[in-house]
Amino acid sequence: MPRRRTSVKKTRVDIKRHSQNVKVKTELKKSIKKFLTLVTAKNVEEAKTLLKKIYSQLDKAAKKNIITKGLASRRKSRLTLRLRKAA
Repeated sequence: MPRRRTSVKKTRVDIKRHSQNVKVKTELKKSIKKFLTLVTAKNVEEAKTLLKKIYSQLDKAAKKNIITKGLASRRKSRLTLRLRKAA
């Protein structure tokens, strides 16, 4: 356990940020999983609308440095390819 006041605060802030980052990542994973089920079910129209939401979530996560910019770009690209193959 840290002794200095600044170290205690840093630990407290780190725990809070970690929980927020985990929340964002789980929401993103849920959305991607739902998108993939829609694509496999050939439900293209709903998948397109959900893909816009996923793009937004990925961009926001990259902006907040929860995920890297390259990872967001790669996921967007791969999800778009999946949608094109299904259509």
